[in-house]
Amino acid sequence: MVRRYVDQALEHKHALIFAAGIATAIVGKKIIESDVVKDAATKGMATVMSAKKDAEEVFQDMKENAEDIVVDASAETKKEIYVTDDE
Repeated sequence: MVRRYVDQALEHKHALIFAAGIATAIVGKKIIESDVVKDAATKGMATVMSAKKDAEEVFQDMKENAEDIVVDASAETKKEIYVTDDE
């Protein structure tokens, strides 16, 4: 008896695929709306934002150090150009 229902269901594969798609959407919506998923997503987003802030701070420090190096190199070059020989 069960075999007959299974055979009939398998004859309508497109309907089964459609029903499976609807079921997946419903279950997916329930999962996405769950508090556990929301908490995990919030913690993940906070981690990403913290990492972004840290990266921006490191980049700013690197930029300032590079600018200092350029200024120092420029000052050294100017000293070399304007050195007068007392000989």
